[in-house]
Amino acid sequence: MTPQDAAAPPLERRVLDALPNTVYSVDLEGRITSVNAAWGDFARANGAPQIAAEDAVVGRVIWEAASDPAARAQMIAAMDELRSGRSSLVSWEFPCSSPDEERILLMQVSPIREARSLAGFVFSTVDITPSHRSREALIDAGIALSRTIALERVFHEAAHQLRRVVPGDGLAIALVGGDPAIPRLAFLQGFDGETGVAAEARLRERWRDVIERGQPHVFPVARGVLELHVPMSSSGASSGAITARSSRLVGAERVDEALRVLATIAAQTAAAIERAALVRRVEQKRRLEAVGEVSAGVAHELRNPLFGISSAAQLLRYRAKDDPVVEKNVGRILREVDRLNRMVTSLLEFGRPASPSFAIGDPDAVWDDVLDGERGRLEARALQLARTRPSSTTHVAFDPEQLAQVFVNILVNAVDAAPERSTLTLTSEQLPAAWRCRLHNGGAAIPAEHLERVFEVFFSMKPGGTGIGLALCQRIVEEHGGTIAIESAPATGTTLTITLPLAR
Repeated sequence: MTPQDAAAPPLERRVLDALPNTVYSVDLEGRITSVNAAWGDFARANGAPQIAAEDAVVGRVIWEAASDPAARAQMIAAMDELRSGRSSLVSWEFPCSSPDEERILLMQVSPIREARSLAGFVFSTVDITPSHRSREALIDAGIALSRTIALERVFHEAAHQLRRVVPGDGLAIALVGGDPAIPRLAFLQGFDGETGVAAEARLRERWRDVIERGQPHVFPVARGVLELHVPMSSSGASSGAITARSSRLVGAERVDEALRVLATIAAQTAAAIERAALVRRVEQKRRLEAVGEVSAGVAHELRNPLFGISSAAQLLRYRAKDDPVVEKNVGRILREVDRLNRMVTSLLEFGRPASPSFAIGDPDAVWDDVLDGERGRLEARALQLARTRPSSTTHVAFDPEQLAQVFVNILVNAVDAAPERSTLTLTSEQLPAAWRCRLHNGGAAIPAEHLERVFEVFFSMKPGGTGIGLALCQRIVEEHGGTIAIESAPATGTTLTITLPLAR
């Protein structure tokens, strides 16, 4: 725009008037030479409601339209900066109050040149309230999530921050847990009362898609209703996805802005989830170490008495071998001693675990040895094994003896739970950053109230079980940098999944 805007062609003037931002042109002394149609709103919002026509403002000094002394000083300083030639553009943000809301505007001042001489200045303002709110929310979210170490609190804090900038009707957060291919609903809010089970079933494929592609996706679910799906990742690994549902995102710009905010908060949430998981693992490790120390002490104290009981029972059996009543009761004593000895051995293994001795190898080769050694156990129950393995050798750092101990334990559990003459399914595959195996049996489902406790020390659903086997498996797998998870449902049976990171 030039100071002679009054004589501008009608088309040029119509273009200027159509701009949503306010545009003033001023001369070298700051007197207004022209304004566009949007200037009136800006002037009235800044304390000049008496100005009603363009003629009433042309010729006035521009800072008279600003009631704030600081704003006046900033305008004068901007003109001095441009007049000196040190800058070609000066801009700043400032609040602008209106009866309805507090807005944030961006002021930009640029020079007008005729030939090589400075002829005046252009002041323009644009409303950046949505972007400013998004930026503030991202800063607040980063600060809030950096202080949060409880997983449930992470979800609620992320939801609170997203509501500030994404006008939404629902929020869902899914975590991959021990199996990146199976996202699980961890947090649900809104969605018109949709149940968690229904939401998870409906959204799982979309979560899986954005996680695999690593790209956000917008999906229309009804007229005017959008679902924004964004993957979560931290430290180069996928941790899940976030879905925001909204019926108030109008226009491509609003949707793009919402996606950018959602992606940033998703990254912050993923980092907070990783930090919360680390804190949980540290707490669990300390608790297990304490339990292990007690277990080892108890096991050590029990061994000598058990040896004495066993010796005395053997002597009694020898001296009263012709008495069937004595023989029956001595046999019962020896069986209980054997069971307690097995528990003592498990307690010692759990309480004083050997440090893993890592070597690069193929975990499927360990499975080969375990299955060969346990073939008799499968045949005793007439079980078939359907196995699928990667087409190429996988390279993982692991302790062969400890990993074999894990595989034997989970295989024994699967065999004991599987119906006779049924089929066990063992599937292993190589992912981009991990090796994963799944062992499935079609037996009775683990009750939901027990599923979360299966890795607890001393928790067992098997008669005579010690409740140490799966806890020890979890300890070994986590010391290998991997994960172990279990899922169970009446319609599908039980699947245990182990993932181990590939060797670098």
